[in-house]
Amino acid sequence: MSEQNPYERLGVPEGASFDEIQAARTRLCESCKGDAEQIKKIEAAYDAVLMDRLKMRQEGRIKVPDGIRFAERQADSPPNPPTVSHRQPPAWLEGWLDTPSRADIVLPAGIMAGLAILGFLSPTAVQLALILGVGTAFYFLYRKEKKLGRSVLLSFLGLVSGLLVGGLLYGLLQSQLPLAFAADAFASAITFLLLWLISSFLR
Repeated sequence: MSEQNPYERLGVPEGASFDEIQAARTRLCESCKGDAEQIKKIEAAYDAVLMDRLKMRQEGRIKVPDGIRFAERQADSPPNPPTVSHRQPPAWLEGWLDTPSRADIVLPAGIMAGLAILGFLSPTAVQLALILGVGTAFYFLYRKEKKLGRSVLLSFLGLVSGLLVGGLLYGLLQSQLPLAFAADAFASAITFLLLWLISSFLR
């Protein structure tokens, strides 16, 4: 470096950080407003310091973090794409939900559909069909995790909820248009649908 050390001219030590060098240059330029000659000398010292630091960096004598820019300009990195957050069900609900296989969906569906058809074809067999439907739901629920209490509870809730919802829907539909089938058969069909959903997608 020349006799007039650019570090001394900026008033910073040779080990100063880039932020310190830049702050010194800004401060000196502000203090010399209107004095173009002094500002020119400050800018020359600033450039010399940057070139010196760049040379030291290229020679491996100093390590500069990637985020700091000296004389060379780095292309701005593209912004990170926004992360899409997938909403997951609450932990308590995850313990009840199941991801069934194709067989675990199709087999109970076939049984429940057969029982529903039996209820429509033979109204006297509705109670028997419901018993078989609850037994089927219990079997498929118990087979998953061997939890007797939960399997009984879910099967019973499916039966009661299905009959209530089916009865209400039948009353609403019957008031709008005449239905050719009995209320028991319709309510049992809704019950079988609900029992299938419970036995396939809950555990």
